[in-house]
Amino acid sequence: MDITKILEETINNIYLIKKDEIPNIDLYMDQVTTFMDSHLKDHKRNDEDKTLTKTMINNYAKNDLLPSPNKKKYSKEHILLLTLIYYYKSVMSINDIKKLMAPITERYFQGDAGRDMSYIYDEIISHEKDIISIARDDMFSKIELSKSAFEDAPKKEQDYLQMYAFVSLLSFDVYMKKQLIESIIDSLPSPMSKEERDKIAIEKAKAARRAAEKKAAEKKSSVAKKTPNSEKKTSTGKNSTDR
Repeated sequence: MDITKILEETINNIYLIKKDEIPNIDLYMDQVTTFMDSHLKDHKRNDEDKTLTKTMINNYAKNDLLPSPNKKKYSKEHILLLTLIYYYKSVMSINDIKKLMAPITERYFQGDAGRDMSYIYDEIISHEKDIISIARDDMFSKIELSKSAFEDAPKKEQDYLQMYAFVSLLSFDVYMKKQLIESIIDSLPSPMSKEERDKIAIEKAKAARRAAEKKAAEKKSSVAKKTPNSEKKTSTGKNSTDR
């Protein structure tokens, strides 16, 4: 087994969707799944695997991980979010992704130009080449390390045992990084539920309405106070004319 060859082929197949590849028009669900399948097909382990299904996307929206579509259409920002979710879900639970992404979605989804999901996505994938290079060097160092394992094993067993050592080293590395990711996410505040957000929105609307009513009442009161003085001046002027 040529692990070095497998590693090179795997690295060469790693591909992140670029922002400019995503259509600037809203897409229906079937168009979204077709787009994701065509751009992420090299990530599938076999042909039967699905990148993102209609059920998955509907569940993401139902569980507040993905903002609801507008009239059954998904915007470019929806696609950017779905792409990030796809990359994250292999190492994070849906609840962890939701907790991590909640502040991002709240602040940047449909945000101002230059501070929207395109901004977030561009910043994240701008480090793609550096991360791949670092990971490649790290994995090659693990290959060399695994070659020093089981040196006393019979020659016919050594290749498999050293491959096993390499996979174990990779697994331990992934385990440590996954533990770190989970610890960071656990330290984050829990995102508000949809009901809590709706309640806050209602309270804000009520407060804004009360403020508007108060301002209108103050304006009306101010006008009422000025009216008698105006009438008094008019009355005085009228009496002077009569004299």
